[in-house]
Amino acid sequence: MGRVETIKQYVIEEFLPGVPADELDPDYDLLGSGVIDSLGLLKVIAWLEHRFDVNGEDVDLTPENFRSVAAIDAWIDEATARVGTGRP
Repeated sequence: MGRVETIKQYVIEEFLPGVPADELDPDYDLLGSGVIDSLGLLKVIAWLEHRFDVNGEDVDLTPENFRSVAAIDAWIDEATARVGTGRP
């Protein structure tokens, strides 16, 4: 399973039970639609840190980075790139 599919599966299990994975578009606005609220966002960040071994302190935690599955995937890329380069 690819990373986008893993993120989609998590979002569905935690916030959209009963929704088939193929119905969640990677660009769907999870924050604007109310699927994920501020407390849910904290839960997502904690899961990402654990699941993908990234440190949220190393990367910008603005809501825009978590607006969609695609944005979350890009955030992980940025987080892992910073770790690999040692950039703050």
